[in-house]
Amino acid sequence: MRDYKKYLVWEKSHQLTLDIYRNTISFPKEEQFGLISQIKRSSSSIPTNIAEGCGRNSDKDFCRFLYIAFGSANELEYQILLSIDLKFIALENGQKLLFQVEEIKKMLNALITKLNKANS
Repeated sequence: MRDYKKYLVWEKSHQLTLDIYRNTISFPKEEQFGLISQIKRSSSSIPTNIAEGCGRNSDKDFCRFLYIAFGSANELEYQILLSIDLKFIALENGQKLLFQVEEIKKMLNALITKLNKANS
């Protein structure tokens, strides 16, 4: 069994989730059950799926959860872009968040590739 807290990609995705929560505080209240809920869910889904995958018994299962985390990162990327366009997040803050998402996606891709090569 793996310790998810030892993975840098988990650490960075956890930090991203904290940053998303901080940035959504200023969103309009009418978005509480709309975009706020969606963006928080997709951001927290990334480290959650990494953690859940670490609890699985095989690299194949772990990899499957990493793919889910990658999908959530893509979803979050769009939601950040939407939030910038709607002026809910300042451009500078949004760009920082997008950079974090891109870095996490690259790390997830590298880990997925490494696991797939080890099992082929």
